Formats: sequence, structure tokens, C-alpha cells
Amino acid sequence: MSSIKQLSDRIPDFAKDVRLNLSTLMADETLSPQRKYGLLLASAIATRNAALIAAVESDACAVMTSTAIIAAKAAASVVTMNNVYYRFAHLVSDPEYKTMPPRLRMNVIGNTGVDKSDFELWSLAVSAINGCGACIDAHEKTLRVAGVSSEAIQTGVRFAAIMQSVAIAIEAGEPNPSQARA
Repeated sequence: MSSIKQLSDRIPDFAKDVRLNLSTLMADETLSPQRKYGLLLASAIATRNAALIAAVESDACAVMTSTAIIAAKAAASVVTMNNVYYRFAHLVSDPEYKTMPPRLRMNVIGNTGVDKSDFELWSLAVSAINGCGACIDAHEKTLRVAGVSSEAIQTGVRFAAIMQSVAIAIEAGEPNPSQARA
């Protein structure tokens, strides 16, 4: 039994739709295994849910190279940094910040070790979870220029949405220590 399947069994009944969506996502064969599991891993990391990250990484090791796993982790970490910065630059009232160089190191983007469109799709998923409109637009545009279909892009964002909902459902279903004492 896969770790993701075991984690799915932990999703509470109040989140049956989430469990069903996860099952559908796992059965999806429209993406290559690397693209699919990279999406799952980068999205899981973006949710910051340790159980979800561990389950996905366990299953990803069976279908992804160590280089691809590192790339998915890099996408989650460097894109989150960019999401915070560019969301600030977009939301702040003073336009001067948009003209300032970000001065953030992101060399990994130029040398990911995986197909550029895979890394971009993983980055888009992380940006969707983190809610950075500027980054979402940039990644979507790069993917379209690379010839990635709107259906594949929408699938990547759907994966992110489902992974975020799995993390929330699992956390909401865990007993609250303060309620246990009451």
C-alpha cells in the first residue's frame, strides 16, 4: 500500500470529497510520472504539512530520480521565496518597490536538472498555493510559450488545490489537545 493511500485513509469523513478528489488525482494518467509526482511533492511541501510531505516523498522515490526529487524541493523553496517578495511588490502601494532589483539568489532556476516545463509547472502549483498572482502569471506565460497546453496547466493547479485541501482536512481531523482536556 502506498504512503499516499495510507494518508488518504486518514482523511476524515467530513472531507469525503477531498478523499475522492485525491483518489481521482492519483488515478490521473494525463501527466508523465515525473511531472505528476513532482507536482505532488512540490505542492505537498508548499502546504507545510509534515505527514503529507512524508507520504508523497515516499511514493515519489519509486518513480522519480533523486535529481527530480531535489528539483521539486528546490521549486517549492525558491518559488516560495519569490512568492513572498513578488506578492509584496505587487500589493504594496508605493510603486518604487516594483522598480527595485529583488537581489534574491535563484540560480537553481537556470539549472534544475529536469525538463524546464516540469519545473515551471511545479513552480506554478507552489505559486497557486501561496497566492502570488504575479508569479502565477509569469509561470503560466512561460508554460504557454513552451507549448504546454491549457489543460495541463489547469491540471497542475488542480493538483495544487487538492493537495492543499488534503493538508487542511488532515489537520482539521486531528484531535485538538485543548478539547481533549475539556
